[in-house]
Amino acid sequence: MGDSYVERASRLDGATVWTLTVEPGTDHPVLPDGCMDLLWNGDRLLVAGPDTRTAPSTGTGGSWAGIRFAPGTAPALLGVPADELRDLRVPLAALWPGDRVRRLTERLAEAPGPAAALEDIALERAARTEPPDPVMRAVAACLEAGGSVAEAARSAGLGPRQLHRRSLTAFGYGPKTLGRVLRLQRALALVRSGLPYADAALAAGCADQAHLARDMRDLAGTTLTAYFGTP
Repeated sequence: MGDSYVERASRLDGATVWTLTVEPGTDHPVLPDGCMDLLWNGDRLLVAGPDTRTAPSTGTGGSWAGIRFAPGTAPALLGVPADELRDLRVPLAALWPGDRVRRLTERLAEAPGPAAALEDIALERAARTEPPDPVMRAVAACLEAGGSVAEAARSAGLGPRQLHRRSLTAFGYGPKTLGRVLRLQRALALVRSGLPYADAALAAGCADQAHLARDMRDLAGTTLTAYFGTP
């Protein structure tokens, strides 16, 4: 019996609702994806900040539920700049008032479906907060489609310094890093679909397979063959 992961599109624009059960003693690497997550582990609420490297596995196993927010959308909901949470997992109680988090924790503990309850919490929060910065969402969309940082800046009408500063707040790191993370995710999705490494690298926007291998090593801390379990 191995890990069990299920996801679906959320009613919250751009978000994904997911559940994960990890067997004790197994490793479930979480690669950088440009997103932030609100997590429930059965006892408490946590926030996963934007990663620049593979998140370490605890190896303790257990069941998790989460809602993954698209790049640039979580800071408005959480009320904290993304760069303050870069490469971190922090209790929601460190960001929100304790009494509010206690009420949410009780609600989730009693919910028959924690993932659906998390989604409801996110939707309720979104209804009471300002929407995400549309300019930065457009920047993320441009980079996700394979556009360059220069193209993203032009489409947003921002200079390089302004784009970098606003990217730190929205994404947790600069646009170059976000573009690199999203390119790696495109390449991995193409490999999963059956493309050879070299073809996936080119289709995703890498110069060649060696370029993809460097991104995989730098961001994921592993190799393509090790990650996919192929010789």
